[in-house]
Amino acid sequence: MKILGIDPGMAIVGYSVIEYDGKDSVLLHSGSIQTKKGTRESARLLEIFEDMNIIVDKYKPDTAAIEKLFFFRNQTTVMPVAHARGVILTVLEKFNIPIYEYTPMEVKQVLTGYGRADKKEVEQMVKLSLGVENLPKLDDTVDSIAIAICHTRSVVLK
Repeated sequence: MKILGIDPGMAIVGYSVIEYDGKDSVLLHSGSIQTKKGTRESARLLEIFEDMNIIVDKYKPDTAAIEKLFFFRNQTTVMPVAHARGVILTVLEKFNIPIYEYTPMEVKQVLTGYGRADKKEVEQMVKLSLGVENLPKLDDTVDSIAIAICHTRSVVLK
């Protein structure tokens, strides 16, 4: 099963594609969509829409796992992130990709056993889960991998 993990954002959308065989997870690809600050929001959303279309068409995931917004400390960024997330959900729906949503706390709980784990603990568990020494540099991309791995351990797949 190919899972597309997505960490939505307006400035950076982290994404990853993992193959899960029921036991092991293998990272097939990861990256980010980065939009330019200062560009019209509508143009940035269109860029995310177009790039997500390319990613989904190229990797043909069986399912998608995306971070769910449940609480946001920074009120000035919550709306743009929600808009970006809406565009991403639209692309997934267009391709009839089943969508599963996980809060950051759920991802941390599933990966580390502690819902308030820090980034380093999550990164360590991602490395262990994939059996790799190195991860991508961008936190958003690593978060997308964590979200995809969280989905492999979801009740939905058991």
